Amino acid sequence: GVSIKNEELLNLRSIGDLKKFINEKLTGVMSEQPKTVYSVDQVAAIMPQQDPFLFLNQATVSETGATGTYAITGQEAFLEGHFKGNPVFPASIMLEALGQLAVFKLIKNPPAEIESAIDSSEIYFTGLDGVRCHRVCRPGDVLEMEIKVKRVREPLAIFSGQITVNGEKAVVSEEITLAFKSEATVALTSEPKVSVNGEAHSSNGAH
Repeated sequence: GVSIKNEELLNLRSIGDLKKFINEKLTGVMSEQPKTVYSVDQVAAIMPQQDPFLFLNQATVSETGATGTYAITGQEAFLEGHFKGNPVFPASIMLEALGQLAVFKLIKNPPAEIESAIDSSEIYFTGLDGVRCHRVCRPGDVLEMEIKVKRVREPLAIFSGQITVNGEKAVVSEEITLAFKSEATVALTSEPKVSVNGEAHSSNGAH
């Protein structure tokens, strides 16, 4: 059968939009959508990470992934000690930035495999594989990030990601794994239970 999310219907503004939407669902061929660029304020509005630990200046999302940028200002507090007199942006923070871009993708445009919205307070970085660092990054560099969805099955979402600077490869991660909960799962697990004759029962009668 054809699966339709409520949020997909919110973007239908005309008969033309509706016809295109129905055709895409029936054929499985998606039309190229114009990309929306989200500013740092728009990103921060939905992210669990916040300044001074938010490493996304802007982002765009698509069905298959996301892109984003972060400009290294030199004012980041950790650069005072990494390294003294030789500020180098830590590779671990670059990987954190890729993880944050993946988090933004999950929240803003969940993959089709997820049938309800993501609980933004329940997303955690759980693993990295195939990490390679190719370039030292310093103040003045702009990190150009890209992540792609590899596979998703709640509670895990796995992405690939890379960062380039002026077209030069800086960091690559073959797999970035996030653990998450959908709002439907959170609602189910938080459902209050009452005791009847010594047995635990949920409010809908299941036990």
